[in-house]
Amino acid sequence: MEAGDDYWFDDRKKYLKKRGFEIVADQTGKLFNPDVFTLVWARRFAGYKRAGLLTTDEDRFQQLMTNTKYPVQIIWAGKPYPVDHPAISEFNQLVHLSRQHNNMAVLIGYEMTLSKRLKQAADIWLNNPRVPREASGTSGMTAAMNGAVNFSTDDGWIPEFINHGHNGIVVPKADYAHMATHEQDEYDLDKIYDILESEILPLYYDNYNTWRQVMKNGMQDVRHPFDSNRMVQEYYEMLYK
Repeated sequence: MEAGDDYWFDDRKKYLKKRGFEIVADQTGKLFNPDVFTLVWARRFAGYKRAGLLTTDEDRFQQLMTNTKYPVQIIWAGKPYPVDHPAISEFNQLVHLSRQHNNMAVLIGYEMTLSKRLKQAADIWLNNPRVPREASGTSGMTAAMNGAVNFSTDDGWIPEFINHGHNGIVVPKADYAHMATHEQDEYDLDKIYDILESEILPLYYDNYNTWRQVMKNGMQDVRHPFDSNRMVQEYYEMLYK
C-alpha cells in the first residue's frame, strides 16, 4: 500500500489470479490468463440477485466475450437453494452457455475457500441486485479488502461506500419506484454494459496506473468503516451504553 510498491502489488495480484484460476481449471478444464481482465459474480443464487443479467442481452454479451481489443474472462460461482427451481434453472442456463465460451466459467459451490480465492482473483466484483432488495452485501466488503474493485447497483452497503471512479464503480439509480420489473432490468443492464465498455475496460487496459489506484483506494476505504470492531462499537454505544 506504500507509494513505491507498485511492482510488488501487481506481481501479488497476478499470483493471486493464477492461484484462483487453478480452481477454474480443476472444475472446468479451462485455462484462464492472469493478464486478462477478470469479472466475477459469486454468491447465493436468488432471483433478485440476477446472476445471469449480463447474458440476457445476447448480442452485447457475445460482443463482450469476443472483444479482442479488451479481452475479458468471466467467472460465475454459487449455489441455489435445493427447492428454488428458478434459481436452479438460471444456474443450469449459465453452465450451458459456458460451453460456448472458453473465457467463461461456472463453478459449483461458494464455500469459504472458494469465496476467498475468487475475491483475490477478481479484477471486478460484480453485484447487480434489484434495488432496493439487497440487505447488505458483505461479499463486496471482503472483495474490496482483497483488491477486487466493486461494480454494483446502488443498493445494500454500496451507498455508504462507493465514490464512483475513486474506490469502485456504481450504476446510477433511476426512478425505480415507477418502473416495472422488466424496465428496471433493462435500465440496469444497459447501464452495466455502457459502464463496462466505456469506462472499466478502457481504464484497465489503457490506464492501469489509475486502475491500480482505484483498487488501492477501495482496500484503504473499506478497512475501518466496515470491520467487526466498528460494528461492535456501534452496538455498544447505540444500544447498550
